Formats: sequence, C-alpha cells, structure tokens
Amino acid sequence: MSYSESWDSTTVLRKRPEDRARVTRTQSDLNAARRAGANIATEKKSTLTNSSHANTDHRRIAKLDRDNDVAPPPKVDLSVGKAIQKGRQDKGITQKDLAQLVNEKPQVVNEYESGKAVPNQQILGKLERALGVRLRGKNIGEPLTFGKKK
Repeated sequence: MSYSESWDSTTVLRKRPEDRARVTRTQSDLNAARRAGANIATEKKSTLTNSSHANTDHRRIAKLDRDNDVAPPPKVDLSVGKAIQKGRQDKGITQKDLAQLVNEKPQVVNEYESGKAVPNQQILGKLERALGVRLRGKNIGEPLTFGKKK
C-alpha cells in the first residue's frame, strides 16, 4: 500500500450495535420508542451516594434538632443601658461622642443602651472608665471609685 492510498482510506474501529439500549430523558423520545414498539424499561435513579444515609429517619433527626436548640446568648440588662444613658447625659455627650471616646462604633453604644448587645467585658470596661459609672457587678449605676475604700 502506498502512502497516498492510506490517506484516502478510512478505518472504523468500532460500530455501535443497533439493538443496544438507549437512555432518553425527554418525553417525546419515550413516546417515539413506544410507537416503534421498542422494549421500554424505566428505572428510578437514587440520589443517595452513601449507603449509610439510605435508612435515616429524617423526621426524628429534625425533631431532635428542634428540641436541642441552643439558647441565645444573654443580652445586656436594661439597668446597664439606663446607667450608660444617665452617665452619658450627665457628661453632656452624644452616643457618637461616647463611641469615639471608647474607640467603638456608634451602633455598639446604641445596642448597649437599648439592651440588645451581648455583654463584652472589654467594651463594658471602656464605657465604665469613659463615663465614670459602674456597669458591672452589684452596684450598677453608682460612681466608679478607684483604689481602696477607706
């Protein structure tokens, strides 16, 4: 065989048999096969990939999840918010000014005053020092005293 002959010839490596099963996903292809009288087999594919998840009782697990809800974190007491507001008004400063004094956002000061914030000891300490009012412990709202009591 010369080199030029092999250029024009075609070699078929495999040919698909006509009776091989076809997979169809459209309703129109399925109806065409029914009209042609072909054998049709329908299989439901499983979306589960891990066999350990095949028999789990999802309702029971969901109920357990609902029963074991974690309680939301505690919020700052309203007495703390009132003490912050009173201390701030006594000094004649706004929430924004107080926020700048303690290097926090005005929204943080607002949340503490309204009792919506989750208590953070560092922020409460900064607010105590800036306002000169106790915000932690038993004597909330009293003036902050430094050093030993005599």
